[in-house]
Order: sequence, then C-alpha cells, then structure tokens
Amino acid sequence: MKILITGGAGFIGSNFVRYLLNKYPDYEIVNLDKLTYSGNPENLRDAENNPNYRFIRGDICDKKTVDGIVSDGVGTILNFAAESHVDRSILGPESFIKTDIYGTYTLLEATRRHNLKKYIQISTDEVYGSVEEGSFKETDPLNPSSPYAASKASADLLCLSYFTTYKLPVIITRSSNNYGPYQFPEKLIPLFITNALENKSLPLYGDGLNVRDWLYVLDNCQAIDLILHKGRIGEIYNVGADNERTNIEITKAILKILEKSEDLIKRVKDRPGHDRRYSLDSTKIRELGWRPEYNFEKALRKTVDWYRNNESWWRKLKVKAEEFFKKQYGELE
Repeated sequence: MKILITGGAGFIGSNFVRYLLNKYPDYEIVNLDKLTYSGNPENLRDAENNPNYRFIRGDICDKKTVDGIVSDGVGTILNFAAESHVDRSILGPESFIKTDIYGTYTLLEATRRHNLKKYIQISTDEVYGSVEEGSFKETDPLNPSSPYAASKASADLLCLSYFTTYKLPVIITRSSNNYGPYQFPEKLIPLFITNALENKSLPLYGDGLNVRDWLYVLDNCQAIDLILHKGRIGEIYNVGADNERTNIEITKAILKILEKSEDLIKRVKDRPGHDRRYSLDSTKIRELGWRPEYNFEKALRKTVDWYRNNESWWRKLKVKAEEFFKKQYGELE
C-alpha cells in the first residue's frame, strides 16, 4: 500500500508516520509538508533512511505538486495538513482559509481525478463549538467559534459533499485535544511545560475553567489506523478519551510534575470567542474496537519528561515561532 500523508512533519502527522512505518514495514509512505513555521523535519529524522519513507516539501494547494505525487501509485490520502493555532487564526484568518479549505479541495480533486481508494480527512472537535452538558455525536450540527474551527468545519462539509456528489471514498475523523511528544510549543501543554522549564510565566486565559478532553497522540494514531483499515466510507468518527480537565487543572498538574511554584501562573485576558467546553461521544469508533490505552496522569508525566529531555528540539522552535509572530503580526501586547 502506498499512502500520501500531508502535513506529516507536524505534531500528529509525524507521530502517525512513525506509527505506520513501525507497524506496517511493507507500506510506502510519502510525506508532503510545506514546512511552515510549525512544520519540523527533525520530527522524523529517525525515518530518513527508511527505504519506504519519502519526504517532499510542497504545498497541498499546489495542484501540480499534488498530482505528480498521487499519479505515482498512491492509493490513499490522509490529510493532516492544516493551519491549526486558534490564536493565530484570530489575528490573521487568511492562511487558514487557504490551507484548510482550498488545500482540502485540491486533495479531493486529486482523489477524484486519480480514482484513489480512500481519502481520510483529519479534523477536530472544535468544529462542533462549545457544549455545556453532554457530548457531541457525529450527527450534531457544526457551530464553530474561531476562524480556525470554521475553516476545518468548511473542509469537512466539502469532503462530505464530494462523497455525496461524486461518491468519493471519504472518511472524516474528529479528535479531541491531542498531547504528547513533538507538539509545537505554542499549544497549551507544551507551551506551559517549556515555559515552566525556563521559569517563565504560564499565561492562563480567563478564569482557567475552560474544559477540554485530552487524548494522548499515540491513542489517536491507533484510532486513525483503525479507521484507515476498517472505517466505513462516508462516515465521521469522533475520537475522544473521556479525560476532561479544566485548563487550570492541567496547569497545576504540569507545575507539580516539574516541582515548580504555582506563582508562575499568570492570568491573562481571555481570548475572543473562547469555547467553554468540548466533549465528544466516541461510541461509534469504540464499536469498531478502539479504546484509549494511555492513562492520562502517566501519559502527561511521560510528555513532560520528553520535553525535559529534548530541550534542543523545542528551544529553537520557540525562537522560530516568536520571529514568525513578529513578522506576521508585529509586537503583541
């Protein structure tokens, strides 16, 4: 099987590439990534000499590049490529609209032209918006709050329209918040871990009581693997771990593991449109046989230890991100 993975130099994508190469040594994996500020080829340095792995630097919005790859025997596309940082989408939505929507369109068209066997869209629980009680099912309406979430919701709807209109072999996965190794240090858990390691403040939005369901990235990789091989065409699968925690709970847990003072917590003004709670009903994928394997407390400690032991990896990325932000948006308060 030859698979094109887009966005494979990012957090979830790189973990999934490594997962596939280890589990299916006969699979050929092509990784297409634009290497924007958050894409990092070092995430897969250990795979570079694998004869079944090939990296191509390119943009999913580039029809010529995508067609050239797909026409060379690719049977399946898994689209991890996306602009995904909510704060940045609020500051500048344009790149999110282009990559998340137009990029998805380009990949769907390539799937249609070349009659691929399967197209899997990696989406997010954020497309549903906030819920005070209960959990979202795959059939619930979408109500995105941020430009990022809206771009992902739009891409999902585009995928479903291609299934309905063209009978394209589309499947969508929507996971809750992932955490684990190789996550770019702008998201809450890696940002707070690395800031604490540097004895810098941890900027906590609002009252810190926003709730997220936390899913260890390797559990998500197992879920996507199951969907790849056993998922039904035209279906959506929620992937959640039932590990709901408030942001303040996460913050204090990180500080406790690192034996740092809670004085590092800095309350900051809440961001616009900040969803209060995400929660997924994962009954459908659990009926396929998936269950999260990683205990939250142990996996969080494992994640903290990874960042503690890989300072050279994250320190230069934080400098890179800061330079990118200044170039794109100027000095932020």
